[in-house]
Amino acid sequence: MRDRARERWGRAALAAAAVVASALLMEAALRVAGYAPARFQAPGELYGARERVFLDCYPSNPRGYFDIDLRVPEVRRRYEALGVTGVEAVAARAPFAVEFRYNSLFFRERELGPKAPGTLRVVLLGDSFTEGQGVKEADTTARRLQTLLNGSGGRWEVLNCARRGADFPSLYRMFEKVLSFEPDVVVHATVLNDADRSREVGGRLDRLDDWILDRRRLLAPGSSAPGPFESRLLDFVRDRLDAARIGRETTRWYLDLYSPANREGWERTQEYWRDMDRRMRARGGRFLIASWPLLVDLDHYPFAAADETIARFCVSAGIPRIDLRSALSGRPASSLWVHPVDHHPNEVAHALAAQALAPRVRELTAGRQP
Repeated sequence: MRDRARERWGRAALAAAAVVASALLMEAALRVAGYAPARFQAPGELYGARERVFLDCYPSNPRGYFDIDLRVPEVRRRYEALGVTGVEAVAARAPFAVEFRYNSLFFRERELGPKAPGTLRVVLLGDSFTEGQGVKEADTTARRLQTLLNGSGGRWEVLNCARRGADFPSLYRMFEKVLSFEPDVVVHATVLNDADRSREVGGRLDRLDDWILDRRRLLAPGSSAPGPFESRLLDFVRDRLDAARIGRETTRWYLDLYSPANREGWERTQEYWRDMDRRMRARGGRFLIASWPLLVDLDHYPFAAADETIARFCVSAGIPRIDLRSALSGRPASSLWVHPVDHHPNEVAHALAAQALAPRVRELTAGRQP
């Protein structure tokens, strides 16, 4: 009996030792690989005076795309002279940046004025996807689309009147504001989270992380690396569990926006779109909905049901729509990200979106070219 007990204890001790040894090996491997927990990979934001200058900042530059390095003293001084505050603190953890310049309406665009004679004007409305978070201005959908349209003949002007964080009803107020600039086409480049929300569904957002920006990262502490005695293995496991939770909760929230759970909000969203279409047609122009996908598994898209709901509405309302997912599919979603910690569309995705939009915009303005 004692021999069997000792044998069982011996096997248990060997198993425990093997587990400990494996954990130590995994800990060492993660440290050698330079694994950084999610909470130390935060992007940053820097604002200038009156928020006319803005910087999206990132902890690394894996694609070599970001051409502003805030670790360079002369670069920091240049932005500090423009009234940008907190540069040094953000540079310590997220030094690679993209610059934004806003006009007096807080659009990433030149100051707007009357439309030049003989010009067709296209206005892009939307949120951070269309504004171009993490993307240089020359690479945004607006600039790419303008180049494509002008390359096909005629005189075209494409205005980027998107604004990060915008959703309904603020998007409708932006639409009313741009009408005075005589657009021939208004494109609402919509993202699923643009929909108006009932109180219950809207209240859940604050408790969620996000497929686009993981909110944990936005709360990162000032230091840029974990301490020497913090377990990378525990952080790795915690990050994977959190990612699974984010997937479940956020998928449900986005789908609920276009389900009976958000009936009142979805009905208001439909009415905003109907009114935008009516008002553009009354002015002799056209309104187009372009649906950006969330950049997750585009070939087995978890939000297809929401897209189908939007598509059915557009058919019933007679509003033209283009699904930009078809232009982006066939590529790994991660190849279209601005950065591993920021899943906004990068310059490749913006170029593909512009290529998809150009023929639809030309079609909608057929016969109107001066």
